[in-house]
Amino acid sequence: MHDRDSLHRFMFEHYPIRGHLVHLDASWRALIEHREYPDAIRTTLGEAVVASLLLAATIKFEGVLSLQLQGAGPVHLLLAQCTGGLGVRGLARYREDDISGTAAGGIADLIGAGNLTVTVESDDGSQRYQGIVPITGERLADSLQIYFENSEQLPTRLWLYADERGAAGMLLQRLPGEGIRGWAGAGAPAADLAAIDDAWRRVQLIGATLTADELRTLADAQILHRLFNEDDVRLFEPAPVYFRCRCSRERVSGMLLGLGEAETRSILDERGEVEVRCDFCNRAYVFDAVDVAQLFNAGVASDAGGSLH
Repeated sequence: MHDRDSLHRFMFEHYPIRGHLVHLDASWRALIEHREYPDAIRTTLGEAVVASLLLAATIKFEGVLSLQLQGAGPVHLLLAQCTGGLGVRGLARYREDDISGTAAGGIADLIGAGNLTVTVESDDGSQRYQGIVPITGERLADSLQIYFENSEQLPTRLWLYADERGAAGMLLQRLPGEGIRGWAGAGAPAADLAAIDDAWRRVQLIGATLTADELRTLADAQILHRLFNEDDVRLFEPAPVYFRCRCSRERVSGMLLGLGEAETRSILDERGEVEVRCDFCNRAYVFDAVDVAQLFNAGVASDAGGSLH
């Protein structure tokens, strides 16, 4: 059985090439347990969540990496997020009436003409990076390949897999030029640098032989032995991956303040309470009349506070 809910980093000892392997099981099921996504949407969402993990693991940051697909197709928004600590969440929004004809379609059929956006933002909002590329190809990995090629990122290849039981992926990445020079040594002969180029081409070709079934079922050590048994590869200790929703009562309160007092009180009058349910985890935040009055500083104190379902 493969490694569960973990991310493994590995490194080629003799080449400036690194990689990651990730497997989601319980964390993936927790992420989708409140949603009945059609198969094609669930698969793409799973691949996006895995991709967000693989990308987040390549950088050091305290914040959130968001991978967003947005277009004019039946799935008008698909969002996967990963924290610096490898906590993930995700969702897809789609028009039910339009999705029936895309059951076996690729990403272009689901999202339509649109963009892939990768955003990295620090927790305090002081730092933000964003890269945007058009959606291209049949699978998410195709668009991500264009993202790396167009945004001057490190040369990178990804392989992604997802179904109702779990999601998994592998990333290979060539280290930056100065790292290559450092590895080969100052003044290294051209033949050595050419050997690194050849090694990068070779590991990509070998990586492309990894099947979805192998990625789903094999342990990471088995995958690396199957692919790169002729190379000296170091496998590091795994890091845990988990489902984490960042919703809170404070965030919901801010949303209601943005909605405005008149609209919030209108909902309260109609329903007797204001309930806001998180799109990511399905948690319900309930505000009664006292909560709403307190929220909008109407001078009514609450001795018990609001309720959380």
